[in-house]
Amino acid sequence: MFSKGDKWRTCPIWPDMATRLQQLLASHQGVTPEDAVFRSQRGCALTRFGIYKIVRRHAGFLDKDSMTRGRRVTPHVVRHSTAVHMLEAGVEVNVIRGWLGHVSLETTNRYAEISMRTKEAALKTCTPPVLAKGFACTAPWRTDASLLEWLDSL
Repeated sequence: MFSKGDKWRTCPIWPDMATRLQQLLASHQGVTPEDAVFRSQRGCALTRFGIYKIVRRHAGFLDKDSMTRGRRVTPHVVRHSTAVHMLEAGVEVNVIRGWLGHVSLETTNRYAEISMRTKEAALKTCTPPVLAKGFACTAPWRTDASLLEWLDSL
């Protein structure tokens, strides 16, 4: 597909998604490979503005919740969240760069900011063996029998 900067982009999809897309295309009569797959109510190619409206409509319930009020969900937020989840799942930054379609790794590094969850996990790993609010009483290394035996042998 063509996207920002008039660049050609490809995106891998799951087999189930491929099946659903094939079903969608089969339901369109007289469709050609040049025709848009996703269309507006008028039958025109769906634009990024149309996608924005769809995302906002489906995320509108968040505006009614006091905990999420004021947090605007946009296609860019979905893109950023997906990139952060991929990073947290251990996907290499360069793979994420390619998936996002970035030319420069520096652009992708903006998505690679350490999340609060990652910071908390790192903090838990280093927690001293005293009771701290919200943390385990015992640091993880204190339960590693082989490490403790090695330390005792010194």
